[in-house]
Amino acid sequence: MHIHVLFVRLMVVISIGTICETCSADSTSLDSYDRDIKPLLQKYCGDCHGGGSSDGNVTLDHFQSAEEAAAVPELWWKVLKNLRSGVMPPADSPRLEDSELEQIAHWIKTQAFQIRTDHIDPGSLSVRRLNRSEYGNTVSDLMGIEFDAALLFPPEDSGGGFDNLGDALTFSPMLMEKYLQAARAIVGEAVPTVCKVLPHQTLVGSDFQREDSKTRSSRLDGKKSATVEATASIDEPGDYTVACRFKVDGSFEFDPARYTVLFRIDGQERLSQEFGWGDDQYFTQTYDENWSAGEHAFELSLEPVVAKAASDGDDQGGSREDTSVHFELVSLRIEGPTDTKRLVHPDRYERFFTRDEPPLENAQREAYATEVLRRFTNRAYRGPVDDSTIDRLVKIAQETYRQPEATFEQGIARAMVAVLASPRFLFRLENVVPPEDPDATFGLVDEYSLASRLSYLLWSTMPDDELFRLAEGGMLRAHLAQQIDRMMSDDRSRQFVRNFVGQWLRTRDVTQIVIDPLVVLGYEEEFQSLRENFRSRSRRLREEEMSEDDRQLFARYRELRSIQDRFDSDLRTAIRRETEMCFEHIVSEDRSLLELLDSDYTFLNEKLAEHYDIPGVDGSEMRRVELAKDSVRGGVVTQASMLVITSNPTRTSPVKRGLFILDNLLGTPAPPAPGSVPELEDSASRFGDHEPTLRELLAAHRENALCASCHARMDPLGLALENFNALGMWRDSEHGQAIDPSGSLITGEEFQDVRELKRVLKDQHAADFYRCVTQKMLTYAIGRSLDFRDEETIDRIVQRLESQDGRFSSLLQGVIESAPFQKLRIKAPETVDLSSKITPPSTELAKVTQP
Repeated sequence: MHIHVLFVRLMVVISIGTICETCSADSTSLDSYDRDIKPLLQKYCGDCHGGGSSDGNVTLDHFQSAEEAAAVPELWWKVLKNLRSGVMPPADSPRLEDSELEQIAHWIKTQAFQIRTDHIDPGSLSVRRLNRSEYGNTVSDLMGIEFDAALLFPPEDSGGGFDNLGDALTFSPMLMEKYLQAARAIVGEAVPTVCKVLPHQTLVGSDFQREDSKTRSSRLDGKKSATVEATASIDEPGDYTVACRFKVDGSFEFDPARYTVLFRIDGQERLSQEFGWGDDQYFTQTYDENWSAGEHAFELSLEPVVAKAASDGDDQGGSREDTSVHFELVSLRIEGPTDTKRLVHPDRYERFFTRDEPPLENAQREAYATEVLRRFTNRAYRGPVDDSTIDRLVKIAQETYRQPEATFEQGIARAMVAVLASPRFLFRLENVVPPEDPDATFGLVDEYSLASRLSYLLWSTMPDDELFRLAEGGMLRAHLAQQIDRMMSDDRSRQFVRNFVGQWLRTRDVTQIVIDPLVVLGYEEEFQSLRENFRSRSRRLREEEMSEDDRQLFARYRELRSIQDRFDSDLRTAIRRETEMCFEHIVSEDRSLLELLDSDYTFLNEKLAEHYDIPGVDGSEMRRVELAKDSVRGGVVTQASMLVITSNPTRTSPVKRGLFILDNLLGTPAPPAPGSVPELEDSASRFGDHEPTLRELLAAHRENALCASCHARMDPLGLALENFNALGMWRDSEHGQAIDPSGSLITGEEFQDVRELKRVLKDQHAADFYRCVTQKMLTYAIGRSLDFRDEETIDRIVQRLESQDGRFSSLLQGVIESAPFQKLRIKAPETVDLSSKITPPSTELAKVTQP
């Protein structure tokens, strides 16, 4: 069938996850509302939400019956969240006993939410498309090539804070065309289209060694003299072709430096040319060589072209220290001898084809094509494929390889394009183990689907051979714990850290955030003054013409420019890696997740340690560093990743920092600000005698009734971090006034500084943090936003964390063993005709037959 037919059918399948939201109630009687719940609500909530009062537009005493009360689950979800977080009742009011809170929670879950605690519904789930990261990783693992999906596909939309949620992963005919384009390019690069080729070998950068060191790299600095060498061994004399792929590149900003490159083969010059700055420019040179058997040498040399430097590095007369030029020999491919009879298989031939040569007889060819395509498609579709699908793929292959001059491999490659462009590859379509009860509304996902859920959670890619083997034998669930341990020990689990932590704690944003260090540190006016001073006097002021005052001013100018450049890619990478490595350490050592709130260690290299003003850390390698007893560092809230991404380009933002803690650590985000709220800076005019601190601005801002309730939650948290500037560096004052980091949370706990705040969060709000991280990981794992029906699942995982000292393994196992991860709704949807709502694909797409 054609792509647009599959597209329509796929949209019908997706609708399955949006219907049938009912589930049966627990044995608890609705009568308990009048007997047990209503008196508690009157006692603790009546002053604000009863007797005519409706703070926050919430009234809890107007229900005429228990049935009427239970019919508004969204209201009770808000009540449950506020009671559990301690936001309600207010800090100065009597607090519920733990047993009373549990009683209310039980009624809400079993009556208002209609949760059966002995038979948890996994919830609705939309079919998920592979997101950009998952698609790239899957293609790389399936095809054996490096494929960067970011070069072809736009960033994904996110929902619930993550980019792998089914409802946010949209699909359109235009995107389908991109997938078809990608499929053709991927197969063209990865799948051989002939059976035998001339012998060949390839040298890459790491095969080249510098003559004066042990460094292995063919990437040369255009400002430094260097020579690198490599050798290749030839077994058979004859005529060879040597193809060299070179790359010329430089820093983001132009650098005027130039250099000469010499390339020699066996001491004979093959390239001599002058180069300069380039923007990732590639070119290939091919050389014909007649060689005898034995060793043959390749030498690449670079010599800078000396030019007189200008004093002002912004001019093109000289090369700036913060810009660069490079030349690289990316690869060197040797092919031959051209007249040899010892032909070999092309690269990756054995990955896709199982025989030395395809058979010639038609029936045998068809059987071999079936074998090859079934083997490939089972892996691509991440589960067994039916015979009719394989038959259609074989027909696609036959249409090509039966043509004159076409090869068997070309036909297989064309069929593989169809596989990679199919919705069954692009979407994670799942199956359910047939339940014994024919009326069941949900059941366990089959083991192939479970293997995919595991691999995309922990590796962001397709299952490997071991997961496939266990799923095929029906043994994956029996070995689930061992597989979790194996997968988390694999290097591919770094994808989990980068994608989950990168979005939960927003470390992904560090490399993109815009910060102006000179403004943040208060040097902008001085820098601009010095810059204009030198430019106005001379565009090419030579050092020998400078006075002593000029030299001092120019030294200061260069110092300030180095400060401007301090927040470079190396520092940003170190900032991102600090948070990731703290999480990796907790994972690998199975430590308490509470160490993310406060710890006596962190991970630094020399550059980041200097940024933090922590002595004794040398070198570029990130490593664990024990913190001093009185250190303000330790924990996510004092790491530059959080401090930077919650700042504005020129100053800190206590509001953003407070929101980050509420949303990502405590799970109690404030509602969005109403549109009529004035800007924070609008209050500055009230402070005519001095420039106000952010604490003073926020205090004035809270006088607006629209702002007070939300800012009472956010501001104390954000102001406790005001000692950290927008770059994450420590400071004691702002605008000449000492910073006051003290405050009290809306739940009543007081603190004097960030050290005490971290202890309050860790000691008094551990349950809130456990609940928040559980919600985040469960959302990421199942690919949908959570609703009130998931409360029992979350409660069980939180209880598990509390009983096991917050160890990461208890969280991961709890999520993987939960009903939403293990099960799937199976109740059939009503028939939906979507054909009139789908834009037909282009004529080009319609030409390709898809299985």
